[in-house]
Amino acid sequence: MTTYYVLHASPVGELLLVCNGAAITALHIAAGKYVPVIQPDWACDGRQAVLRQARRELDGYFAGKLRRFTVALAPRGTDFQKRAWTALSGIPYGETRTYRQQAHAIGRPTAVRAVGGANARNRIGIIVPCHRVIGADGSLTGYAGGLCHKAFLLQLEGAL
Repeated sequence: MTTYYVLHASPVGELLLVCNGAAITALHIAAGKYVPVIQPDWACDGRQAVLRQARRELDGYFAGKLRRFTVALAPRGTDFQKRAWTALSGIPYGETRTYRQQAHAIGRPTAVRAVGGANARNRIGIIVPCHRVIGADGSLTGYAGGLCHKAFLLQLEGAL
């Protein structure tokens, strides 16, 4: 299966969107951590329907008009990671959760650190909203896209 990508301008900087032709497999703030290197066999093709939809939805989100993404996603990870990411997607727009609350949400109340590790491995940022998870004391903690961008996203949603 071919991997497609496109770079997309946003208020938090350039975004790298990656898809398999049917679903988004990655979304990274290009200036952040853990951004994959664009591979020679990837095709830069913004005409892919799923990439067009993701760009429209992201533009709507940044304009304050979209609160829930519907673009198809294909996250790659362990079963535990996928459960943690599903819980992230359940955090409503404009709200935050602690890592402990997220661990409870997946039925693993003692797995707080493991939940933090799963969040750190979320490769579909913004759409799978790991920016909505904060420290137990209300502080902004780890965000691969940068804490300034995490703060921006939470302010955009009215959560800060």
